[in-house]
Amino acid sequence: MSNQTTSNAVSTRGPTEHAVRDQIIKAAHECFSHYGYAKTTVADLAREIGFSKAYIYRFFESKQAIGEAICADCLDDLLGQVREAVDQGESATDKLRRFSGTVTTAGVDLFFVDRKLYEIAALASANRWFAAQAYSEALKGLLEDILKEGRESGEFERKTPLDLTRQSIFYAFLPFMDPLFLEHSIKLLPEAQVEVTNLVLRSLAP
Repeated sequence: MSNQTTSNAVSTRGPTEHAVRDQIIKAAHECFSHYGYAKTTVADLAREIGFSKAYIYRFFESKQAIGEAICADCLDDLLGQVREAVDQGESATDKLRRFSGTVTTAGVDLFFVDRKLYEIAALASANRWFAAQAYSEALKGLLEDILKEGRESGEFERKTPLDLTRQSIFYAFLPFMDPLFLEHSIKLLPEAQVEVTNLVLRSLAP
């Protein structure tokens, strides 16, 4: 599975690899971080960069398309952190703990370090932007890989259908990893996340 959560996810215009596109994304990131996504218009971005609105629309069809590009980069970074932590696990049990702990920590760090960017990620989740859906699917895929390894090693039970097990665990972890819900769970951390992970692992015992 690719480390990128998006593939042909963002509606863009003009050459995708063009330096101007990166310049627009960088300026938009700075504007969104300072003023917030909702309060920033394409006209604001045009003034910030010194371009016309029409020129920006050569690369992105809407403000949401720009937001999706920024969100995709952000979620790719979070996913990369989770993958790196899981890869360091010595067993499926250890990998599941690392998965749960890292996906939560990475989201909390984003919440406190770049709150405006966090708000874009939460908006993407609420409105089911492609970047957010792709991030969720990538996490489910990683979780399924851990479960398969645990079943093969004898750490986890094999009676429950794999897809049902994966989906149930994903829902159990959702309050601690989805930006839309994480904000409401922060006061419960880290105890709640650890206790839920322990409960999940007990349910997986053969």
